[in-house]
Amino acid sequence: MHFLRSVRMYILAAFLFAIPATSFAGLEISVRIAPPVLPVYTQPVCPGDGYIWTPGYWAYGPDGYYWVPGTWAVPPQVGLLWTPGYWGFEGGIYAWHGGYWGSHVGFYGGVDYGYGYGGAGYEGGHWDHNRFFYNTAVSHVNVTVIHNTYHTTVVNRTVTRVSYNGGPHGVNARPNADQQRFDHEQHFQRTTVQEQHEHFAASNRQNFASENHGRPPAPAMSHNIPRPNNQPRNAMGNNQPHNNSVPRPSNSGFHGDAHNQPVHNNAPAHNEQPHAAQHSEPQHKPAPAHGNEGHGGGDNHGGGDHHDHH
Repeated sequence: MHFLRSVRMYILAAFLFAIPATSFAGLEISVRIAPPVLPVYTQPVCPGDGYIWTPGYWAYGPDGYYWVPGTWAVPPQVGLLWTPGYWGFEGGIYAWHGGYWGSHVGFYGGVDYGYGYGGAGYEGGHWDHNRFFYNTAVSHVNVTVIHNTYHTTVVNRTVTRVSYNGGPHGVNARPNADQQRFDHEQHFQRTTVQEQHEHFAASNRQNFASENHGRPPAPAMSHNIPRPNNQPRNAMGNNQPHNNSVPRPSNSGFHGDAHNQPVHNNAPAHNEQPHAAQHSEPQHKPAPAHGNEGHGGGDNHGGGDHHDHH
């Protein structure tokens, strides 16, 4: 088994080195096999103030595609938003464009990851000075614990479970002028906690598409450790900027490790009250969230236009 994995790694490396280096600008890996469709899942409750939802995605390793569960993540600095990574089909290969933190949400291939990431931008919440306000129409928030919330209905007209951009069967989307401008802003790499989260997913054989056939047993997880004294801190490891064309936000950031709590749910979440695992902060006893009906990434199995009614 170890020998076979080594051979796979060698073949994959040989294939990648055969592609011109210039094609890897902003890319992490390229393969010739399409990623599976996005699984349906229920978003777990937000574990605390200042966390931002990062949707799940299919990553690729020596043994094929594996699912990295969606999770609530702490940004490296106050004021930053998450642009999800996405697979793009071009020239006969599927190339992975890694996600990043930035002042705006950039282009993520038009992929409908759900829960505010409907293919363009993010409607699950926004920053107002030093606080993040959550849109309970699409974000599962316990409003008895987190009070900086609002409710704005989100309408998704083209809900799909397709997990990549381009090609005859992928999402047909191109970056608009704003998204092209956002692409030249200062970006920050994913945090150390996010990297550990992906590595942990890769260590579980049940996350591999070859094992779960596109239905991972725990498609979403909640990061679950409260911050001491509710104070934001900053020391998130490799949050180095990708470029320096836009000044770094002046606000102090967050710090902290995270603990994963899986949500074992593959039932359709659209127009349903989420029943995800509750967080366990010592100083609070969570109560049911209100006004938080959402939908998982690509939770519509039918075609045509679709409207979210929250």
